[in-house]
Amino acid sequence: MDRKYMERALELSKRGIGFTKPNPLVGAVIVKDGKIIGEGYHQYFGGPHAEINAINNAKEDVKGATIYVTLEPCSHYGKTPPCAKAIVESGIAKVVVGMKDPNPLVAGKGIDILEKSGIEVITGILEDDIKKLNEIFIKYITTGLPFCILKTAMTLDGKTATVTGDSKWITGEGSRRYVHELRHKVSAVMVGIGTVLADNPMLTTRLEGVQAVDPVRVIVDTKARIPLAAKVLNLKSEAKTIIAATSKADRDRLDAIKSKGAEVIITPPSDGKVDLGYLCRQLGERGIDSILLEGGSELNYSALEQGIVDKVVLFISPKIVGGNNAKTPVGGKGIPFIKGAIALVKTEILRFNEDFVIEGYLRKEEK
Repeated sequence: MDRKYMERALELSKRGIGFTKPNPLVGAVIVKDGKIIGEGYHQYFGGPHAEINAINNAKEDVKGATIYVTLEPCSHYGKTPPCAKAIVESGIAKVVVGMKDPNPLVAGKGIDILEKSGIEVITGILEDDIKKLNEIFIKYITTGLPFCILKTAMTLDGKTATVTGDSKWITGEGSRRYVHELRHKVSAVMVGIGTVLADNPMLTTRLEGVQAVDPVRVIVDTKARIPLAAKVLNLKSEAKTIIAATSKADRDRLDAIKSKGAEVIITPPSDGKVDLGYLCRQLGERGIDSILLEGGSELNYSALEQGIVDKVVLFISPKIVGGNNAKTPVGGKGIPFIKGAIALVKTEILRFNEDFVIEGYLRKEEK
């Protein structure tokens, strides 16, 4: 089996990052007589799937060809007709599948359609790489909950700001660009009201020279203290702003927030604050498949404590600022003993100029 064609399909699938959510990232390559005759990828949510684009882009008849596709062809009618049926009708003789579709509506049914039609099917090529690329889709389609990435940045001595609260900028331009790439990738970015009051951020995606998508902005604001003049309530953006509050919030204040075009979600209290688990379920029901958590130390601890975090992206800048009262990435009441520490697995280290980035998954993700 020639892996280079699946590698090409995987690279094609990455072109859909940020545009297909909550659908998966899928690429397809059609090969005939040892040469590529067609390529395609899933370009945007609601648009034709990778297999259809590859067939439509083919430079010659695909009858008797082999198609390499990163994800099992769908078997059901959704935004588009089933791809498995289109492959059968095209005359393609062989299908090489990177990974089976975890979507309960598919889950092997696409492969079954192909095999019952006499098409040879091979599965499991570059499966681990494809699963990692589609980690957001896999969690969302199987649980209905958004995949949550906790992003934070600190100095070499573990500070997120100086004793005066100054934090601009801990990391360099390369690291900050990577953060905006993450914002483009996810459906929503979440911060606490403390971040809004301190920094008044826009929480948009800013990638120079690149078409990018703004995430939905989710502000965790127990008492709805957000100023009506805050930038997140006054943006020209296709993405909406959601304020997550509790019954402690003043009703008139909530009405004023809604008048700015924001949506309000009222959650039950959890230790007197927003219940993040409930909030994530509500966001999942709204089609939000992923969250980039850019909170302060208190929200970060609450998110870890309540178990909503799947992955951590930690930027470390080789700077030292000191200060007993300078903030750290994770606050809260803390964990009393090292044996109870929250552990990351499957860690990787990236580098952007002088900055280092550690990426890892919460132990619950280990399989």
